[in-house]
Amino acid sequence: MTTGTTAPPALEVRNVTVRFAGLVALDDVSFTVAPGTVHAVIGPNGAGKSTCFNVLSGLYRPAVGTVRLGDTELTRLAPHKIAALGVARTFQNIVTTQGTVADNLMLGRHALSRAGFAASALRLPHVVREQRAHLAKAREIAELTGLGDHFESPVALLSYGDRKRVELARALCLEPRVLLLDEPVAGMNAAERVRMTEVVREIRAELGLSLVLVEHDMGLVMRLADEVTVLDFGKAIAHGTPDEVRRDPEVLRAYLGTGTTGQEAA
Repeated sequence: MTTGTTAPPALEVRNVTVRFAGLVALDDVSFTVAPGTVHAVIGPNGAGKSTCFNVLSGLYRPAVGTVRLGDTELTRLAPHKIAALGVARTFQNIVTTQGTVADNLMLGRHALSRAGFAASALRLPHVVREQRAHLAKAREIAELTGLGDHFESPVALLSYGDRKRVELARALCLEPRVLLLDEPVAGMNAAERVRMTEVVREIRAELGLSLVLVEHDMGLVMRLADEVTVLDFGKAIAHGTPDEVRRDPEVLRAYLGTGTTGQEAA
């Protein structure tokens, strides 16, 4: 697969506030995902991480604040329009369909198809050529994510870790500039976590895209992230490198527990 040659634009979150029936889920949150970096959003349960991801992907609209991808404001756009602009996401819970790995990855390519319904139904020559190109791209992404040997395998027969990577690969089939990873190693065993970490590193090196990561596995966050934003009760209480964040007194108090040392937190 060809390495990306153009850096993605910055993803800027500015003063975002989200309320649900009087409950403030996000409170004046701001951070910037620099082009080509891994930016982790962490915090205890109920801190607002999932709400933040839902704002970034267009599922929620903030009461106040903006989200911009480069010069384009995403704040009021529908999810499918945000995806078309280059922001893709995975979900904490596995979301796969029946069929093979190839079938699932081709679903990810659907948004990039130029063929209309009638032309597809008639299998016109240009449609056949386009489908072959999409299939070749899906196979490249399967290879990149370690699923090449399973490309024609039914998803239902795969291990849990492999199915998590199918969802990751399907998101990559949209050819995003920014990829939102929602707890990518949740529920995995130690070997599966190591493999997923390797895959994320390979994706970043090969494609040059930006990644926003929500993850409870602090070891993975500290190994992968360039920058970390820490949320607590909907507020951003710390920003910085992994080393800076794990030594921040507010983080130790709110997230890691009072009295925990930076070394132990790692």
